[in-house]
Amino acid sequence: MKIKICFLLLLFAFSNSFGQQNNFNYKREIIGTNDQWHKLELPNEIFGKISPNLNDIRIIGISEQNDTLEAPYIIHSTEDQIKNVNVDFKLLNQSRDKNGYYFTFKVPTSNSINQIQLNFEQENFDWKTTLEGSQDQQNWYTLVEDYRILSINNAHTNYQFSKLNFPNANYGFYRIGIKSGEKPKLESAALFLKEIVKGKSRNYQIKKINTIENKKRKQTELDIDLGSPVLINNLKVNILESFDYYRPVHIQYVTDSTKTELGWKYNYQTLASGTLNSIEKNEFKFSNTVAQHVKIIIKNSDNEALTISNVEIGGSVYELLVRFSKPAKYFLYYGNTNARRPNYDISRFSDNIPKSITTLALGDEKIITKSETPKSEPLFADEKWLWAVMALIILILGGFTLKMIKKTDEREV
Repeated sequence: MKIKICFLLLLFAFSNSFGQQNNFNYKREIIGTNDQWHKLELPNEIFGKISPNLNDIRIIGISEQNDTLEAPYIIHSTEDQIKNVNVDFKLLNQSRDKNGYYFTFKVPTSNSINQIQLNFEQENFDWKTTLEGSQDQQNWYTLVEDYRILSINNAHTNYQFSKLNFPNANYGFYRIGIKSGEKPKLESAALFLKEIVKGKSRNYQIKKINTIENKKRKQTELDIDLGSPVLINNLKVNILESFDYYRPVHIQYVTDSTKTELGWKYNYQTLASGTLNSIEKNEFKFSNTVAQHVKIIIKNSDNEALTISNVEIGGSVYELLVRFSKPAKYFLYYGNTNARRPNYDISRFSDNIPKSITTLALGDEKIITKSETPKSEPLFADEKWLWAVMALIILILGGFTLKMIKKTDEREV
């Protein structure tokens, strides 16, 4: 009985291992592995063929000794890295003259800043501001002027823009002037240095845009087709109008679709929500998402629809940071919705990965037939060899079982 159980377990493990390797649908040869560490950029073409969570990616190699190797990797997103450094300050005084109201800040450190966030008690205002810098409060230098800050809070709109953005500045004192007929009631302020480390990005060509003016819902709907699934994380809407506007906007993407008697029904998930407005750049950022069809909904209420000149969509680049421990011919395998995310040791020691590593090229995509496996070609390229090995195992275990039965019968006699 024990022998039968061992045999079944061995047979199951062998066939299950073969099945897992055979479940990948595509592969690409990795060209030029000559160091321990390399990078691979995932091309756009594969995102429509892998699971959204990127679980089904493997790097498998065949050595000269026909050993199968799996190279561990870490997935790295190359999006921009943004860091906001809060800078200490002291509000020195508040004053006014015939031109408006003034707030003076003292920065006790030598830190540079490029942003000032202002928060007021008033919920509705539309003011022009000026920002100046000085080292001695005697000589003032203009950093920005006629800079518009705005807040609208009513039954239809809740929008605020009261952050000053300007080039890096390093002064001991900053003075903000506000042109207003009423006294601005400053609740709080914050001074920042916003640092951006630019990453790698891709801008995508839009295959088709279908614009619908939904009169019943008083909204503009843009259906965007990118042609194929790609990795996106930012979208910009360019408006032609020069007058002031503030419109709620929702950005969605198609997650799946169902064919019905009335046609295709699409299911959507929200990427971002916000306000299209004439003050800021209408740019929206969201988490990395694989999408082909994107929908933009602009709530117009009783206003005339805006004229959209164009839409820009982009995304970051996913890289694989790979450790190749042994020389072999390596391939990138992908396309298996049932695969689980691999668990590699290097994910716990990412700080030890070299900062400067070379990027490898990928060969053309090849479709894997169900009889093909990442095993070495000479022995197991043909399934007949596998069945022959299994038959041999059965014969050996069967003979061993018969021998044990004979010995048992002899003892009983």
